[in-house]
Amino acid sequence: MALTPWFRWNEPQFRHAQKSPADMVTDTLMMELSWQMKQAEKLQRERDNEYRRLKTGVDYSWLISYNKSSYDITPGERLELEDTCSKIHPSFCGPVILRFRQMITEYEPEVQEVSHLFRTVLQEALEKMKEDEEAKKLARQWSNNKRAMSLSLTTFKSRVRIYPFSSDIKTISEDVERCTDSNRRVWSMPEFRQSKKL
Repeated sequence: MALTPWFRWNEPQFRHAQKSPADMVTDTLMMELSWQMKQAEKLQRERDNEYRRLKTGVDYSWLISYNKSSYDITPGERLELEDTCSKIHPSFCGPVILRFRQMITEYEPEVQEVSHLFRTVLQEALEKMKEDEEAKKLARQWSNNKRAMSLSLTTFKSRVRIYPFSSDIKTISEDVERCTDSNRRVWSMPEFRQSKKL
């Protein structure tokens, strides 16, 4: 007796639908944005605490309890960013994250500025994708034109073949020969005669 029917309860009742590449890119980039916003908020709190400590000379940071996240982007801005993220090609996802992190470390923005910085990085990536697409399009057109030109040259060469013994080609010498008397032949080279041996 097989035991597999008894263990079917272990299998999940539904299979997770696989996400499209655009959804995965969107989720990854939006997670990066939220993480960077939390990091910026944490750094801002640390700077504020340091400023207060220097100003008052007393450290009360251990008494303060913080909310997990006090700043969040508006739903409209979130939808706009998600829509822009969905246009990013999966091959550009890694470079976008690296560029975003580089700009964060370079500018050290406030929490409110992180989403604007993120939008700037996304726009740069979209422009780069557009440039790459145009370059590929031009390369395809060039290779198609080159192929078409080589084909036309091949057909042109095959049409222009010269057949020296064909009578289709009219020459001046034929016209001259027709006008002259067939009995009397004109030679273009001097006539060589064999001399009789003595």
